[in-house]
Amino acid sequence: MSKHFYIAIEGVIGVGKTTLTRLAQNELHAEILLEVFEENPFLSRFYQDRKRYAFQTQIFFLLSRYQQQHAVIPAVLAHSHLISDYTFDKNMIFARLNIEGDELAMYERVHHIIATKIPAPDLVVYLRADTDVLMERIALRDRPYERAIERDYIAALGNAYDDFFARYTAAPVLTIDTNHLDFVRRSDDLRLILNRIRAQLALGTFQRLLFEQVTE
Repeated sequence: MSKHFYIAIEGVIGVGKTTLTRLAQNELHAEILLEVFEENPFLSRFYQDRKRYAFQTQIFFLLSRYQQQHAVIPAVLAHSHLISDYTFDKNMIFARLNIEGDELAMYERVHHIIATKIPAPDLVVYLRADTDVLMERIALRDRPYERAIERDYIAALGNAYDDFFARYTAAPVLTIDTNHLDFVRRSDDLRLILNRIRAQLALGTFQRLLFEQVTE
């Protein structure tokens, strides 16, 4: 067992994963691993025509996330704590939502083979929010390739995330409802989340099943 913890922060597009990862870095004395999604050449086309570009988009993400995590996670944990703004397992959420038939079957086989080589987090912090809140946050950050995202897609993705992490057993899950939290502008909200994370780590979450709903 590593003496350094590995936390993954997860949630639907726009919920604040990367922001919280950056804010938690100094507070938890950790290095961070951020997903490089802008490099996916299919992403903007996917949001315009999801059915046509789903398989290419998800395969690119799968291989790029594998390359990043397989190399970085063990190296960082050898000398430091680590916080990432995504889990490798999130690939299956998007694949099952967007791919079907023979393409999904092939994708799942590839994912199963390479996922065994990726270390599981010691704790997953799942940030969730209602669809309207997510759409507001997506609009506020105004990324060009996200302007074509449909509300129905975000709603479906939110349901898929809720279902996935309600059944997740690869690592303990701390679920935080962020509908009424603003951890960027309100220090008390950030402190609340960080204290929950610290408490969970203090309980010895390493490879134990745990699910805690935070609604304050």
